[in-house]
Amino acid sequence: MNNQQILEELLALLEENNVSVRAEYMGGNGGGLCNVKGKKIFFVDTQASTAESAARCADAILDTIDIEEIFLKPQIRQFIDDHNDRENQEQKITDF
Repeated sequence: MNNQQILEELLALLEENNVSVRAEYMGGNGGGLCNVKGKKIFFVDTQASTAESAARCADAILDTIDIEEIFLKPQIRQFIDDHNDRENQEQKITDF
């Protein structure tokens, strides 16, 4: 699976779990999950790379969905797990 396919799967997963997805120009600085009037919205930055958008999407999934309770395609689960491992490793480096 390439990054575009992974991103599409991740976005579909968010939508299946009551998170609205909106594509917006945000200058390439990312995007992400937010709550607006009690509703969860994931913003995809149309100027960000596919890999960056997929990473932000993985963060949103980890924040909103218990992935241990649902079936995920193996490639999608691996992407989320790998992303989470990288995030945890970076957190350990910055914690003193």
